[in-house]
Order: sequence, then structure tokens, then C-alpha cells
Amino acid sequence: MINPLTALSPLDGRYAKSGEDLRPIFSEYGLMRARVQVELSWLKALAAEPKITEVPAFSTYTISEIDKVIAGFSVTDAEAVKAIEATTNHDVKAIEYWLKERFSGVPEVLAVSEFIHFSCTSEDINNLSHALMLKTARDEVLLPKLSEVSALLRDLAHEHAALPMMSRTHGQPATPTTLGKEIANVVARLKRQIGFIKNQEFLGKINGAVGNYNAHLVAYPDVDWEGHCRRFVEYDLGLTFNPYTIQIEPHDYMAEFFQAISRINTILIDFNRDVWGYISIGYFTQKVKAGEVGSSTMPHKVNPIDFENSEGNLGMANAILGFLAEKLPISRWQRDLTDSTVLRNMGVGVGYTILGLAAHLRGLRKLEINPAAIQADLNATWELLAEPIQTVMRRYGVANPYEQLKELTRGKHGITPDTLRLFIQQLAIPDDAKTQLLALTPSLYVGKAQELAERI
Repeated sequence: MINPLTALSPLDGRYAKSGEDLRPIFSEYGLMRARVQVELSWLKALAAEPKITEVPAFSTYTISEIDKVIAGFSVTDAEAVKAIEATTNHDVKAIEYWLKERFSGVPEVLAVSEFIHFSCTSEDINNLSHALMLKTARDEVLLPKLSEVSALLRDLAHEHAALPMMSRTHGQPATPTTLGKEIANVVARLKRQIGFIKNQEFLGKINGAVGNYNAHLVAYPDVDWEGHCRRFVEYDLGLTFNPYTIQIEPHDYMAEFFQAISRINTILIDFNRDVWGYISIGYFTQKVKAGEVGSSTMPHKVNPIDFENSEGNLGMANAILGFLAEKLPISRWQRDLTDSTVLRNMGVGVGYTILGLAAHLRGLRKLEINPAAIQADLNATWELLAEPIQTVMRRYGVANPYEQLKELTRGKHGITPDTLRLFIQQLAIPDDAKTQLLALTPSLYVGKAQELAERI
């Protein structure tokens, strides 16, 4: 067991708790467990193929014993595999030898033990194992956490759909919106990218050393190996069959998956920075927890550390995921080994993503809205109404409307309601249009923002 205080990686040290759900999936143990599942599922598939007469159909008892090993593969079992690897210096071969030893007491398996790993290159086992690991991580960890983030943001969008807020474009006061609408924008962006994650295919192959079923067909020329392997990958393992590969499955789907995660991370980095800014100008405050310290020297501070932590960890995730997406689809000729060591870092990229999502959730749950500060900004910035006034002037053919409002408001602070009323009253526009403009305030000039926020 790693002592968190001496761990090299913060994912297994300071932030070990955040990675608990991923550790059984992406650890060395997790990879071994997936390999055992693939190897034994392949053996069952061979026994179910009538034309492979040397492997008779397994009895219910034998299938039950095989399934027990798949479901019950333990850390102790992994340690035994590791001990064998110390001699073989080959991790997949160590799995094969361990399985032969493990089933030495099961007669039906013992009789066909040489069909464990039959016609397989190591990459046949590994590519399917990696696909299972990624699919499991998506379904059991990533999607639930993303759903949690999206649901909380959606609730905030609905809760504050009608709360007017001044926008800032280029950092300057701009057309009002509502707080809920700005959060709804993030929800909409996340929803689209989560859709890509949900629809992601996880591809697999089990077609031999260079993808042509060479050994398979020499041993059993009458077996429809492509059909057999497709059924195995899709039905037995629940993956998508890739019929065209070199020795490795080309990893294009991995690039798609990692890039989709990266896009989600980028959306949340963007939002983290916006929230950080809103905290700094007082639109949001943060709940204070007893005993916590904000600064080692300034006792008054409540720093936005969760959003900063989230931004940093999502950035780390994107650096790793970006490299994985760029590197993994590249392999010299029919196979080089550079992907092997890189693939062991899948869990690191996903781990930093989960860490960033968890920090973001902590930050959101500490946020408190400060309506007074938000309203004060609107009340102090009546020049925001220059846009609707000049737009109505355009409708009714008033000459140089933009230029007139520019002269009245550009670069000028402290524009008062009276300044605008006097300007509106002298306009040559219909009375009902004047009435509409005179009734307008920065807080009322929010367009469809409330409706859009409530609809998300």
C-alpha cells in the first residue's frame, strides 16, 4: 500500500481519495483483471464454436468456475501474476501461465489449456482490455460525475433565471443578461459534449499478429474467423468490432474519446475563470467553513481555491489527454511499442479530470449569490441602454442614431436616468416607442434571457 505522504504522483498522494473509483479500473491490477476477463471469455468463445472440435463445449460447472475467476480476480491474484512476470519478463504471458495454473484443478479447462491465448498476439488481449477499462471508467465514474456537475449547474440556471446581471464584453460593461442565462450557456455546451461521450464507441480486434487471421486460418481453415471474432468482441465483450487493423487496434477511438473529455475540461476551465472573476467583483460570495484558513497572513481572505484547483487539474488532464490523443494513433509499420507505456497513463488523464470535476463541484456548493452587488452595477451603468435606444431610432429612420448615442455615452461614466430621458423625449419617434424606452431600465433590458435559462 502506498503511503500518501511518500507517493510520487499527487493522484496517489494528496488527492488519493478523489481517485478511489478509478484505481480498480486503471491500476496495474485493473489491467490484469481486464486481461483475465478477455483471455477467459475467448476460451469460452472457442469452446462454443462447433468447428473447433478439440475444445468441446464446456459444462455448466466449468463455465461457472471460469465466471467466478473473472468476477473474483483479486489483488492477491494480481500479486501471483506479478511473481510469474518476474521470470517471464512479459506481462501478458504471465497472465496465460497464471490461468493455466489456476485452472489445473478444473478438468475441462486443463484438457484444453493450450487453447488459452489461442492464435492471439499480446495486443489482441491488450487492446480489448484497454477498451473495457475505458468503457467501464466512462460508465461508472466519468458520466456520473459529469451528470452531477451538469445537474447542479442546471439547477443554478433555473434558480437564477430571472436575476438581471450586467454582461462584460472585453471586460467592459455590456448589454445586460441574467445570471441564470450565463450558467445555462455552460449547461448547453456541456450537454453537447457529454452527448459525444455517451455515444463514444470503444473498438476492439482479435485478429492476430498483423490483423489478417493468419494463424487462425492455418489451424482451422473452415472456421469463419472474422464472423467469430466479431461476435466475440461485440456480443461477449460489448465493444465495437474493428475489422481493419495492423497488429494494434489503431486507437483512433481513443483519440476521439480523450479529445471529447478535453473539450469538456476546456468548457469548465472557461467557466472556472468566469466564476473566479465574479467572486473577485463581489457578484458571488463563498460560504465560510469553521476552522478553514484563507491566507497564511491575511485573516480576512476567503480565496476561490476550489475553482483555481479545478482549473489547474483540468489543465493537467488536458495536457495528458492531448498527448495521448496525438500519440496513440501513430505506430511505425505494423507495430511499435511506444503505445504500450503511454497507455498506462490513461488513468492519469482521466484521474486529473475527475479531480478537476470534484473541485468544481465543491466550489459550486460553496457559492452564494450577492444580488445587491449585481443590482448595484446595473443601477450605476445606465449607459447600457444606449444600444436599445439607437436600435429603436434606426427602426423609425432617425438620422445617425449610432453616432448620436456614441456622442452622448461613449467613454462616459455616471450617465443618469435623467440624461437618457431628456434624450428620448426629444426624439422624433412615435409616442408608444418613447413610452417603451422611457420605461426601460438596465434590469429590464434582458431580452429572452430568463426564458432561455428556464428552458435549459
